[in-house]
Amino acid sequence: MSSPVEIPFKSLIQIERQSDTPVYLQIARTMIGAIQRGVLAPGVKLPGTRMLSEILDVHRKTIVAAYNEIDAQGWIETLPNKGTFVTSRSLIIPNENLTASRTGNYARQTGFSFRKSMLLDRPVAVSKTDLEFTDGLPDVRIAPLDKLSKAYSSVLRRKNNNKYLGYSYVEGNAFFRQELTAYLNNTRGLHVGKENVMTTRGIQMGIYLASNLLLDAGDTVVVGNLSYYVANMIFQQAGAHIVSVPVDEFGISVEAVRKLCETRKIRMLYLTPHHHYPTTVTLSAERRIALLNLSVEYGFVILEDDHDYDFHFDSSPFLPLASADASGMVVYIGSFCKALAPGLRSGYIVAPENFISELAKLRRVVDRQGDLMMEQAMGELLHEGEIQRHLKKAQKVYHQRRDQFCDLLQKEFSDYLNFGTPPGGLAVWTEWRNDINLLRVSKECLRYDLHLPQTLLFQTERLSGMRLGFGNLNEEEIERAMGILAESVRVISST
Repeated sequence: MSSPVEIPFKSLIQIERQSDTPVYLQIARTMIGAIQRGVLAPGVKLPGTRMLSEILDVHRKTIVAAYNEIDAQGWIETLPNKGTFVTSRSLIIPNENLTASRTGNYARQTGFSFRKSMLLDRPVAVSKTDLEFTDGLPDVRIAPLDKLSKAYSSVLRRKNNNKYLGYSYVEGNAFFRQELTAYLNNTRGLHVGKENVMTTRGIQMGIYLASNLLLDAGDTVVVGNLSYYVANMIFQQAGAHIVSVPVDEFGISVEAVRKLCETRKIRMLYLTPHHHYPTTVTLSAERRIALLNLSVEYGFVILEDDHDYDFHFDSSPFLPLASADASGMVVYIGSFCKALAPGLRSGYIVAPENFISELAKLRRVVDRQGDLMMEQAMGELLHEGEIQRHLKKAQKVYHQRRDQFCDLLQKEFSDYLNFGTPPGGLAVWTEWRNDINLLRVSKECLRYDLHLPQTLLFQTERLSGMRLGFGNLNEEEIERAMGILAESVRVISST
C-alpha cells in the first residue's frame, strides 16, 4: 500500500475559498474523482484527519465531514487500529466509458474523430547507430558552442536583459535582427532593414508560415524535379497543387516555368538556388534574372530557400535572387541550423515590411516570439564576428572532407554510380545503376552499424539517386562509412 505521505494531496486537492460549494464537499468530490481515475488506487492508505487538515490548512472537522461523505458513498473504508483506506471492493461506475479510469491508464485512443493526413506520414528516422549518412548536416562537434555558452550565460546574468523573459518583439529580438540584417546585407548582397526580418525556429517553420499566409486550397506551386520532400508536404498540407519542372546542370528550367505560366495561374515557385535539393546543382545567374522577370510578368511569388549558402569551396557564391529583387516578389528564407547546429533552431524570413507584419500575426499564434535570450546571445556573436570566424574555419574543414569523400566515391564506386563534385554544400548527389536496389543497400548497411535513411534514397523506374551528406563525419568516420557502403553494395549487386 502506498504511504499517504507520498501522495501530493496539497496539489491534488485545490480548494476554492470563494466557492458556494462547502469546503468539505470540494475535498470529498476531488478525492472521489481521484479514486475514479485511479490516482488513488484501491488499498491506498489515506492520511489521518489531523494530518490531512494540516496539509490542506483546514479545520479537522472539515476533513471528518469530507471522510464521512466519501465513506457514505462507499469509496473508502475504515479498519480498526489500522486507518482509512480506499476500498478494494469492486465498485460500479455509472459511466461505462470510464473503463480506462478504473485501471488508472490513460486512454489509448480518442473518443472523438479528427482529420488525419497521409501527407505527413513520411517519418524522419532517428539513428541509433555509431555512423550515419545525413542529407547534409553539419558536424556539431566543431560548432562554437563554448562561445555561445559564454554569451548565453552572460546574457542571462545581466539584469537589463530581464525584459527578454517576458513577452516582447513578435518579429524576434530587435538586437539580433539588427545584427542579422547587417550580416545578411554583407554576405548576401541584400539591401534590407530589421523591419524586413522576422526570426523563426528554422527553415521548415519559415516555409510553413509563408505557405499558410500565401497559399489557398487549389493554388499551384511549382517545384523542381526532384525537390525537397518536407517543403512539398507543407505545400500539399496547405491545399496547394504541386507541379514539378525539370532540373538540369544549370538549375530549374526557365522555359518549363514559362510554359506553365502561359497555360495556368501560378501562385508560387519554390527554389533552393544555391545548391538545389537534392541534386546540389547551382542555379545559373542568367536563369535567376529570367525567373525574377517571369515572376513580375506573371505575378507569382518566389519562395527562395537559402539552402547551404554558407559553404562554398571553389569560388564566390552567386548572390540570392532576393538581392536583385526590386519588385517585392521574393520571400527569402534561411537559418543558422547548417552553419552551427541543427538543434539550435535559429532561422529567419526576409521580405517586404508589409508581408513581415502580417506574417508576425500568424507566427504569434504558433510561437509567441521565439527564444529572445538565445537570439540576444546569437546577436552578440554576430556583432563580435564569432560566427563569421567559425564559418571561415568550418569551410576549410568541410572542403577537405568533400575532397576525401569524392575521392573515395571515385575509387570505390566508379562501377556503380556517377556523380559530380559539388562546388559547395555538405552533400553529394549520386546516380546509381538501375539494377542496384538502394533500399536493400540501406538495410545491408544497417547490419554493419551504418544508418542510411530512406529519405536519402530517390529510386523510380527512371532514376536511382542517393543524396549522401559528408559534413557530419570526420576523416576517420568517412573512411569507415564508405567502407561499409562499398561492402554493402558489393553484397547486393552480387545477389
